[in-house]
Amino acid sequence: MKTPILGAAYVARSINAADNRLINLYAEATPDGGKTAAYFLRCPGITDLNATTGISASANVKVRGLWALGDYLYAVIGAKFFKIDSSWNATLISSSISGTGQASMVDNGTQIFIATNPDGYIYNTSTGVFAQIGDPDFPGAVTVGYLDGYFVFNEPNSQRIWVTELFDGLSINPLDFASAEGSPDNVVSLIVDHREVWVFGTNSTEVWYDAGQPDFPLARIQGAYNEIGCAAPYSIAKMDNNVFWLGADARGRGMVYKAQGYQGLRISTHAIEYAIQSYGDISDAVAYTYQQDGHAFYVLTFPSANVTWVYDAATQMWHQRGYTDSLTGDISRHRGNCQAAFANKIIVGDGVHGRIGYYDFDAYLEFNDSQRWLRSWRALPTGENTLKRTAHHSLQLDCESGYGSDTAYDSSPSSSDDLDPQVMLRWSDDGGHTWSNEHWRGTGAIGQYGQRVLWRRLGMTTKLRDRVYEVSGSDETKMAIMGAELIVSATRA
Repeated sequence: MKTPILGAAYVARSINAADNRLINLYAEATPDGGKTAAYFLRCPGITDLNATTGISASANVKVRGLWALGDYLYAVIGAKFFKIDSSWNATLISSSISGTGQASMVDNGTQIFIATNPDGYIYNTSTGVFAQIGDPDFPGAVTVGYLDGYFVFNEPNSQRIWVTELFDGLSINPLDFASAEGSPDNVVSLIVDHREVWVFGTNSTEVWYDAGQPDFPLARIQGAYNEIGCAAPYSIAKMDNNVFWLGADARGRGMVYKAQGYQGLRISTHAIEYAIQSYGDISDAVAYTYQQDGHAFYVLTFPSANVTWVYDAATQMWHQRGYTDSLTGDISRHRGNCQAAFANKIIVGDGVHGRIGYYDFDAYLEFNDSQRWLRSWRALPTGENTLKRTAHHSLQLDCESGYGSDTAYDSSPSSSDDLDPQVMLRWSDDGGHTWSNEHWRGTGAIGQYGQRVLWRRLGMTTKLRDRVYEVSGSDETKMAIMGAELIVSATRA
């Protein structure tokens, strides 16, 4: 029988109901005559570009923001601001960027505005002049966007949004602000999408547009209001012609939404929400988006919880990403902290050690840290468990084989794993509470494309008459899973 290995990540509040983990794997549909309707593909690794920033690979500092403009990539790394060319040569522009949180960045064609809550900075790419915004009327900025020649930003701890003078981020008119007063909540963040300004409060959202008014150019769009706010100012990102964010309202928090018109459409599942709401502080969540091979991904990281969840708009499925901590062996948050498209690459900034890298399908590390993939699922399809004991005779993983390497280079159970990359199988007969020993099988050396990944004599289920399987691996080779075949027989009891 086909055992239901394919599907989304879904670990329910009761793991006896669902314990379907999906880590560093994502699903891709194969509608045109594929072997199966979908398959799992290993998430790309992150290859270090070795940008000449002078920051140690072990430094406890993060890339706070990235922005691409013209022939250069601009990066805020810790307190430093760099200009980086396409050969990854970095020029230090400033060492005085305040704060430690995310840096919101946008440009008007010439100037780059950097908001670090509360401070703001302007870098003029034409003159090379970098300056902190010193206008006495500047109230501080949490996030910043660009619309029709204006920089638009939200004032910290207030209901106010501001605009700068036209094409001049250093000049602020003391009257160029308005209040988002649809609800009496403070503005958390804003984003400009399709020439409209989405203004997110703690419990509500308004949408504004450039009405060309003489005093303050922006005006509310009538009817573009909803009672869903934002739980984390840096969780807002654009993707797939929509706005995505981590939501909050007067009734609670922790759902993930995307815009549908001017309303919010819930895209998180009960399992994702259960996980998010267990983290405690979610206000520091950060998100970025990117697209690769037709998939559009919303990458949502919770730094305090050390966890990253990813939503794939192509399949509407969630999965988890992260690297293996060399000290604890646990799967930690994904190393990417921000993103930019530059030099024909998807660039990501390291949220742990301040590196600059790019998504690489031929790499299976995150900045030289191991990337372990894992899938767990229930052995029997939904509705087919009759609560009788079952004998599990064999399990065969239908995966692409023959991708071993020429040399061994990691510390999995065998010293020559990467010559014959290993998949680990274990199972739980109590719904996912406790697990069996590990059972390893090779996926074949280079060219052994017919290698079978097969386990036999897997025993019988115990009192709960239920079994959860888990497969995983960490070797630095390709992994694609089309399905799994389980031979099982039921007993009378």
